[in-house]
Amino acid sequence: MNNRYWSGFLLVLILADVVLTYWQNYQLPLDGDLVAIVFPAPWYTPVLHDPFGWAVLTKNATYAATNRFFAHAAMGLYWKQVPHLLQRFTTPINSLYVAVALFNTAVQLALALLLAAYVRVGAGARSGSWGYWLAVALLVPLFQTEGLYNQMGITNFAVTYTFFYAFPATLLLLLLWPFYRAAHRGQPLRLRAWQAVLLVLLMMVISFNGPVITAAVAVLLLGIGLYWARRQWRAGLRWPKLRAVPGEWLSGQTLLLLGILGALSVYSLYIGRNNAENGHSHTLGELYQLLPKGILLELGNDWGLPVLILLIVLNAQLIRRFVPASPERQWVLSSLRAVGWFAVVFLLLLPLGGYRDYRPYLVRGDSILPILLGLFYAYGVSTYFLLFQLKGIWRRRYSVVVGVFLFAFIYVDTTLKLPRNNDCERWALDQLARAPEPVVRLSPFCTVLSWAPMYDAHQSELQAEMLRYWGVTTRKKLYYQ
Repeated sequence: MNNRYWSGFLLVLILADVVLTYWQNYQLPLDGDLVAIVFPAPWYTPVLHDPFGWAVLTKNATYAATNRFFAHAAMGLYWKQVPHLLQRFTTPINSLYVAVALFNTAVQLALALLLAAYVRVGAGARSGSWGYWLAVALLVPLFQTEGLYNQMGITNFAVTYTFFYAFPATLLLLLLWPFYRAAHRGQPLRLRAWQAVLLVLLMMVISFNGPVITAAVAVLLLGIGLYWARRQWRAGLRWPKLRAVPGEWLSGQTLLLLGILGALSVYSLYIGRNNAENGHSHTLGELYQLLPKGILLELGNDWGLPVLILLIVLNAQLIRRFVPASPERQWVLSSLRAVGWFAVVFLLLLPLGGYRDYRPYLVRGDSILPILLGLFYAYGVSTYFLLFQLKGIWRRRYSVVVGVFLFAFIYVDTTLKLPRNNDCERWALDQLARAPEPVVRLSPFCTVLSWAPMYDAHQSELQAEMLRYWGVTTRKKLYYQ
């Protein structure tokens, strides 16, 4: 079949997945953190007036979200502007759910497209544009909105968590792209001054988006640092001089930029210690005791993650056995080892991030999101490489295995009506909008912009103000359940 037709076929499959993803996200309810962050609540005001945590550094101040300014700012900007723009085409209530669907779907698609670029370059295949769309098609079934969501969901049922985890992960992939491409080529990074400035600005945004992505950066830089030190030693250069190894991608410019990223990450993690939301009574030893059970529960939660890891291991063995030595083969195998070590180190550092009641055993899809994306990349780069490198009957057999694997992921996630949907919340908001009273009793069967039912109308002060701002109500209406 002509490659042009392959491209068309793959694009249709990808578009169908995007449409399904949008439809599923369109059914999601609004989460209980959204209003407090967007309005914002008084306890979130300090971070918006102190983006880089100077009060923590100079006065040892403690307040909520000390190192999460850009996550809060992005949410505020999006949710104060986008619903109003959408209301030119739809109702105020519907605009809120369209805004959720657009953001979650856009972030998922961006992650898939960026990871596909990493996969295609890493595998070293030169197959025209259809090869890129093949990489995307290999990855999109892994993004689960419903089926295996509880084990390996990337975008979140709560759109707030998508802003705080998946969105900065997208920015990180964008930031690392020029470094990754330089490393794959084995050539020094050469950026113009304005490009370097843009990268530094992006580093600042990522570093002040929360601890999970910042911790992922720290682990990545630790690995790069160890690699650089080993190359320095082997080249006979005096270490720890900040010098580039001849012929290596770690040039002086690269080392400087990565050094800035490292400094920003360390500073962010430091001021994050004064986050008022970190309070818990567990000792570090107790947190490490929780970690093994958390890992086992995550792996045993469903079949998706164990099967994905099994396929990655199978890919590694097939590459070692059936693919002759080449720079591309070495890169792919090195990538698989790097992802494995990254996962181990990241998990070992997880207890240092503290404790949350909603993550009783530390390990959950959002807390290990960098590991999940690393596994997606490992699967993608090794599968893509094998599909082009295997020959004859082995390629046909392997293609069948991959096809069955992808079909299983597509099948389990093809849910047109989500069990956890926004039908009840929509009805409650419509009830609130129509009610003439200043205080309205809503249905007790679902929450409205909260994690739990509100039995006191005064608890809904922020929500009532936000709903008036969005135009859902014409005046401030308190509510209870």
